[in-house]
Amino acid sequence: MIRFEHRSKLRPEQVLQQLKRSFGKGGLGLDLKEETPTCVTFEGGGGYVTASLCEDKGETRVDIISQEWDYHVKQFISNLR
Repeated sequence: MIRFEHRSKLRPEQVLQQLKRSFGKGGLGLDLKEETPTCVTFEGGGGYVTASLCEDKGETRVDIISQEWDYHVKQFISNLR
């Protein structure tokens, strides 16, 4: 298991949409297990990805915990503005 933190200029709802496109159907195809306005959890392939979002000083702080999907989370973060 690994934890990542990233700050983005995007609004939380924009980050959530990108997370769903990347990890859900149309992306990696993980199952969406939980979704709230500030948190999303995907499961599949023997692992999971959980992302929590928080607005902080005009940015969105993105905290992601991952098991078995670390490479893909790193790619996601590197492409997130």
